[in-house]
Amino acid sequence: MEEKKSLLREIVEQAGAELGYEVVDLLFTREGSRRVLRVFIDRPEGITIKDCEVFSEHLGALLDKKDPIPGAYLLEVSSPGIDRPLTKPEHFLRFAGEPAELRLYSPWQGRKKIKGILAGWSAEEDGAVLVEVDGEKLAIPWRMVAKARLDPEI
Repeated sequence: MEEKKSLLREIVEQAGAELGYEVVDLLFTREGSRRVLRVFIDRPEGITIKDCEVFSEHLGALLDKKDPIPGAYLLEVSSPGIDRPLTKPEHFLRFAGEPAELRLYSPWQGRKKIKGILAGWSAEEDGAVLVEVDGEKLAIPWRMVAKARLDPEI
């Protein structure tokens, strides 16, 4: 299963590189009886509906050719939105100064959810998300972060 996920990510990243889009995240999930592949793309100037169409057509052709997903599924391509997922070290550097929410796999200093202002990324050890919460700068180990996203409501 991991091998299939890796191949799928490789194909999606290839499409992004070929067209000049950043692949922010991808999710392959089941919704009722349907399987859905959701891909979130971005560019510095933002994403339009036309960008999503172009990416979807290109990625669809690559997926048809390499066929990493047996059976039927729905392909959805969209922008990451205002509550953009943060999935790579570069995201934490790029969005330093922005409000964010981190959800952790297990409690860290007594909390499983941390809201604060991103302060960047530390590459020490296995990496850590730097976030300022109530005036205190925290370094949350990357291996503990289940999900991270921008949170404009903080």
